[in-house]
Amino acid sequence: MTDLTKPAARPDNPRFSSGPCAKHPGFSLTDLSDAPLGRSHRAAPGKAKLKAAIDRTRAVLGVPDDYRIGIVPASDTGAYEMAMWTMLGARAVTMLAWESFGAGWVTDVVKQLKLDADVRTADYGALPDLTIAPDRDICFTWNGTTSGVRVPNADWISDDRTGLTLCDATSAAFAMDLPWPKLDVTTFSWQKVLGGEGAHGVLILSPRAVERLESYTPAWPLPKIFRLTKGGKLIDGIFKGETINTPSMMAVEDYLVALDWAEGLGLSGLVARADESARHVWDFVETRDWIANLADDPATRSTTSVCLKFTDADLPDDFAKRVAKRLDAEGVALDIASYRDAPAGLRIWCGSTVEPSDVAALLPWIEWAYHAERAAA
Repeated sequence: MTDLTKPAARPDNPRFSSGPCAKHPGFSLTDLSDAPLGRSHRAAPGKAKLKAAIDRTRAVLGVPDDYRIGIVPASDTGAYEMAMWTMLGARAVTMLAWESFGAGWVTDVVKQLKLDADVRTADYGALPDLTIAPDRDICFTWNGTTSGVRVPNADWISDDRTGLTLCDATSAAFAMDLPWPKLDVTTFSWQKVLGGEGAHGVLILSPRAVERLESYTPAWPLPKIFRLTKGGKLIDGIFKGETINTPSMMAVEDYLVALDWAEGLGLSGLVARADESARHVWDFVETRDWIANLADDPATRSTTSVCLKFTDADLPDDFAKRVAKRLDAEGVALDIASYRDAPAGLRIWCGSTVEPSDVAALLPWIEWAYHAERAAA
């Protein structure tokens, strides 16, 4: 398309934000009417809701029975910080970072915990070297939300490792298959792939992670919000719905409603929806020379946070922002500018709650906005 005619079709839902993400199809606020508002989360109804959220998470994601699942404060950030501050320092650690959130975990480990870490980084669009000795702890993101680059698999993680793997899976859980035997600590926030509300994180621990917690005491003090043990034993209640601090029961109800929808599809159905949406974008950029996937290697391309770059060398620095603003003004795509620390471009959320048909309808609009901004330059 080289003219400036606007496409005829429009996405039914223009919400392509990478977090908080689109609500699941058919969502209505009336679905939350069973939330036990004005009640203590420690009362029977609240405890039952929290326990159901844990049990149903296990069922949908296929988490092994001997892994612990807890709902913790401060979204995925809180869950991952909790893991790092309570478990790192017992062994040498390798930190992997190829986007802003992984870089944030490096900052905490090196500058706050002051550990002598093996830090491996890569530019946006690439992965660092994943050859790591099995006796080291490893901290990594499964899917780089701000770079659109994910690990292609877990083959690089040793089956005979003695170190722990700490995986930030916030933009992967419910949209990508996670190999639980390779993961000792896994964190996510339900405001990502299931389109839930913010402020709550999920922490999943393997038996090896529990053993680390019960056998190792960090050299630094831990605030109450990070404490997972008492008297050298895991605080078991956290993994039965007895949260560390007060959760939002409205947000918990919203998560349970999202799980209703997810259970109807099953994990394979959730993964297939994200794959289909991402494939629409990949096929689009493959046939245009002015736009490309930020991920260099097709095997590492994210199926949820699909990040794109404009390839023309003569574009002004704010060109991508102007394209995103034009799409926003048309009401066809909201919040798709790249993350503030990432290279200029677009980021289209293709997680499971997004309709693949909406992604397909968006793409001609991106082409229109590109040509419109080129003409206006």
